Amino acid sequence: MPSGDSASVDADAMGRALQEAARVRAVTSPNPWVGCVIEPGDFRGATEAPGGRHAEIVALAAAGSFARGATAYVTLEPCCHFGRTPPCVDALVDAGIRRVVIGITDPDPLVAGRGLDALRSAGVQVELGVRSAEVSTQLAPYIKHRTTGRPWVILKLAATLDGATAAADGSSRWITGPQARADAHRMRAESDAVIVGANTIRMDDPDLDVRDSASPGRQPLRVVLGTAPADARAQPVREFIGDPGRLLDELAAEGLVQVMVEGGAAVAGAWHRADLVDRYVFYLAPALAGGEGGRPMLAGAGPASIDELWRGRIVSVQALGDDIRVELAPLASGVADSCLPA
Repeated sequence: MPSGDSASVDADAMGRALQEAARVRAVTSPNPWVGCVIEPGDFRGATEAPGGRHAEIVALAAAGSFARGATAYVTLEPCCHFGRTPPCVDALVDAGIRRVVIGITDPDPLVAGRGLDALRSAGVQVELGVRSAEVSTQLAPYIKHRTTGRPWVILKLAATLDGATAAADGSSRWITGPQARADAHRMRAESDAVIVGANTIRMDDPDLDVRDSASPGRQPLRVVLGTAPADARAQPVREFIGDPGRLLDELAAEGLVQVMVEGGAAVAGAWHRADLVDRYVFYLAPALAGGEGGRPMLAGAGPASIDELWRGRIVSVQALGDDIRVELAPLASGVADSCLPA
């Protein structure tokens, strides 16, 4: 067990590894976004796009001969199998790394503790669980995909303070300001697919692409629940009719790790009632629709009494220009727990 001083050093280095992982969040899927720091020297690495190097290999290349006898801090357990790239465990051992500090184990069945065992068998000192809660939160979409076989689902809605997502005539552009829209584009850039209802396509004719993100990465797959007009600006799209759970299964099988549902209200209400949402992201504008003609956030049947209210937990609240971003999680959200150390 590390002493107080060494524990602080480990936590600081893992924090920098977390920063490296966050930097590549939009480019690595379906691979996990992982960060690595080698000390002494603060040599850093992050996972590259699919087919590229893993974080450990990037950091080892930066460290060169300074890796011998050093400590590697990695947010996720190093891989020990051949995939698109050789095993990171072998590279760490061959470079002479003396100690590896890891945030969480990898839930992928191809790894799942085998990387830890291989490092220890090679005489490398291994520490597990440093800043594990933060790493599990950062990798929650990847963890869910590997443990449940379904992608992480974000439901995003923009609304007035009294809960209207559109006016009585169906118009909704724009409820929120440019900073809120840029943040939504950042989430799109981090998502493998964007899902909307056919009515949203007909009413708003959105592009559903990534334009306003600072690091746009690749464009997400655009999925329309229903039939989209041939001349819709979002074309080409994938049309889907049927059970949304089956859609999630199909997308996960194709390697999609995170999807973003952008409405409208009928789609949002249906996915909410089906308990398919992992995170709700609401952008609330300082505006009031008033009356009863506007579209609600979640259309469809509501609770019969106050005792039947759905309740979650607020993850974060953030000001974005004149708007407020509220992130909400279901109370039973615990997909990352299986990767925490015992």
